[in-house]
Amino acid sequence: MKEKVENIIKEAILNLQRESKFLDFNMSEIEVNYPKEEKFGDYSTNAAMVLAKKLMKNPIEIAEEIKNQIPASPAGGSKIKNNSFDKIKIAKPGYINFYLSEKYLQEKVAEINEQKENFGNSEIGRGIKINNEFISANPTGPLHLGNGRGGFYGDLIGRVCKKAGFGVVNEYYKNDAGEQALKFAHSFHKDDQAVYIGEYIDELRNKHKEILDKSIQMSVAPSAAAVMDDYINPAIEKMQIEFDVFISEKSLYDDGFVDRAIEMLKNKKLTYKKDNALWLKTTEFGDDKDRVLVKSNGEKTYFASDCGYILNKIERGFHKIIEIWGADHHGYMRRFESAARALGFTGELKFIIAQLVRLVKDGKEVKMSKRAGNVVYIDELIDKVGHDVARFFFLLYSPDTHMNFDLGLAEERSEKNPVFYVQYAHARICSILRKSEILNLKSENLHLLTYEKELSLIKELNKFPELIEEISQTYEVHKLPHYAIKIADKFHDFYESCRVIDEKNSGLSGARLNLVNAVRIILAETLRLMGISAPNKM
Repeated sequence: MKEKVENIIKEAILNLQRESKFLDFNMSEIEVNYPKEEKFGDYSTNAAMVLAKKLMKNPIEIAEEIKNQIPASPAGGSKIKNNSFDKIKIAKPGYINFYLSEKYLQEKVAEINEQKENFGNSEIGRGIKINNEFISANPTGPLHLGNGRGGFYGDLIGRVCKKAGFGVVNEYYKNDAGEQALKFAHSFHKDDQAVYIGEYIDELRNKHKEILDKSIQMSVAPSAAAVMDDYINPAIEKMQIEFDVFISEKSLYDDGFVDRAIEMLKNKKLTYKKDNALWLKTTEFGDDKDRVLVKSNGEKTYFASDCGYILNKIERGFHKIIEIWGADHHGYMRRFESAARALGFTGELKFIIAQLVRLVKDGKEVKMSKRAGNVVYIDELIDKVGHDVARFFFLLYSPDTHMNFDLGLAEERSEKNPVFYVQYAHARICSILRKSEILNLKSENLHLLTYEKELSLIKELNKFPELIEEISQTYEVHKLPHYAIKIADKFHDFYESCRVIDEKNSGLSGARLNLVNAVRIILAETLRLMGISAPNKM
């Protein structure tokens, strides 16, 4: 509907252009939003105010001209046929507010019940392949809260983009070669070059004693594999994330991607020698300085591995690349993008930085780990508060903000906890439907849905397809759990005001049961996308 409103406004303005021959304008400047209060309509646009600045006219006057192009109904010789709105009003200083018709909203209930979980599916991503890389922690230790935050976030991006029609590959990149892996190997052997410490190192050493008999160089891959098998993979499974691809840094060398990427960059005249090292001219692509590909001793850098990985992604035909990294990788974005452009990637490259997480209780930071050190691991948090709670809490916040994970609230088993509040709404709906003996999902009684609380609830359901398309473009996945809370709010408000099962009025009961079932469909699909269970009983 939001897109439809935008198209209606665009057509109205084009009509005005043809009639008055005013100057061209950029449609991207015009916004269509949801008013903060329902009394101001269901959609609102700033179109008149944008045009007023260009035409030097009163925005109210321009708003009237636009409104006259868009009658609320097709009757009366309207220029733009439209059955969706019963009112279009103008508000100072020049907003045009659209009010959805009851008929449109009643038909939306039938549409949701007919399409079920497919409601909100979109084709905007058809033919577009996305490489969605997330977590990708060095296989040198267990996954911490920051990894968990990025992991849940990346998983939701993948789910939403798939619903929007994109071809999505969820990917984990294993840094099992190079300097970090070598440092871990030394730590694994507990020699004088050891860097990583902790109980997990001792646990691994005791469990995989045979690796100690190998040389440092030979033990790098087995050491990394041991961490993946013993700590990282089980944590990913506990997070309920399924990756389509695990790709190894070592495989990029074995399969020649790193060498081919370097040769490609050489052939493009984008490299040069300095101090016996090979450098890439990343400054030509916006980086603050050029970067070393091959050190003076002939050793390839981690950046060279990235070039090989980017070439691998390009050759797999991705149109978009999403990189979800931890806070310590913020400075690496520009060089990665420079390498991608240098290698010929012309698609969208999106970086998302997951900021730090503090575990707090009663306003104070808490330590929870059973292992040595101050790091809290994601699997321990899930064990303590449960998967659904951990995931919902992480998804509530935009990843670019520092987050305090409220352990006290997370442990609360009541409606104060937003996860249980939303899940309880779904369970209550299922209970209502079980109790009903007149469940009728035919649409002939939907015209009876005219009460304010009913229509307000339907309006919220109507936003779901728009939200899916929006998140698939902006990646602002934190909007989805907030939407789930809003749906639960609206449902509870409706339920307190409207008697759903009324034996004396089976027609109205049937209509309201249709509405309740539509809420169940949207709520269940929203929870599914978030990777959270939708219980039938609580």
